[in-house]
Amino acid sequence: MTNKPASIDAAKKQAKLLRNKLADDGTAISHSKSLELIAQQYGFRDWNSLFADYGNRPKRDWQVGDIVSGHYLSQPFRAEILSVTRMGDGWFRLTFKFDEPVDIITFESWSAFRQRTTQVIGPDGMTREKTSDGRPHMVLEL
Repeated sequence: MTNKPASIDAAKKQAKLLRNKLADDGTAISHSKSLELIAQQYGFRDWNSLFADYGNRPKRDWQVGDIVSGHYLSQPFRAEILSVTRMGDGWFRLTFKFDEPVDIITFESWSAFRQRTTQVIGPDGMTREKTSDGRPHMVLEL
């Protein structure tokens, strides 16, 4: 699935909002029915399929000093986390210091190296922001 909620908690919140909105409009549905409808909205057969797609893995809790690796603007990197701000629903604003500067320009005859960056990372280890070819700006190896 390419389009799915940011987290299981976000999906549950959407289901609650849907159930409340329908109730306000005179259509009462159960909580389990609202979960099923949200799952189907994201292209899953049912709630159990959506839940299984996330797995029962614990939520990631990033810490200052963690060493991470992944890809930033399609370039591989290894970095230390310098600051962490919890945004809610599994999202974090993280500042990274790369072990080696990362060339953020893909044009052959020009380079621009970056030693640090701040990115908002979701529970799936990726940014919402994407490059022109559709890849997330940053993808962390979880």
